Amino acid sequence: MSTPPPQGQNPFAQGQNPYAQGQMAPQQPGQPGFPPQGAPVPPPAPAKPFRKKLLRIGGFILVAIIIAVVKWQMGKTDAETTAVGDCMHNKGSMTSADLETVDCSSSDAQYKVIEKFDDTSDTDKCNTVTGTEIAYYQTGEGRDLVLCLKEVK
Repeated sequence: MSTPPPQGQNPFAQGQNPYAQGQMAPQQPGQPGFPPQGAPVPPPAPAKPFRKKLLRIGGFILVAIIIAVVKWQMGKTDAETTAVGDCMHNKGSMTSADLETVDCSSSDAQYKVIEKFDDTSDTDKCNTVTGTEIAYYQTGEGRDLVLCLKEVK
């Protein structure tokens, strides 16, 4: 047999139950009537239009960056974008060359790139490359390069 706890220590004893009729439990957020009258009202959540504005600004910046990169890439000459093994056609003259990349099987192919040196205008580098017949260099706007070319027969 068990003995009951001493009077006054049982929270559910008469008059001590906080949830008994006539007594209110503390209000919790989300319950009707919360917050109690007279309590300070919490500030409203930030407005969603601010987020939309930030997204628009971010989108605008992204588009501006993409446009800048595309313009930078389009500003490059064929000589800058060519690679070793590509074939070139000179639309200009020998003293004022205007090289464009063409398919090596094309009848327009005049030269084949056998070596490419970026960030230099030193055509003497082509003297060490076997098979070089023409050393083309391009300078200006920080786009210095040398192409060692061999005539396509």
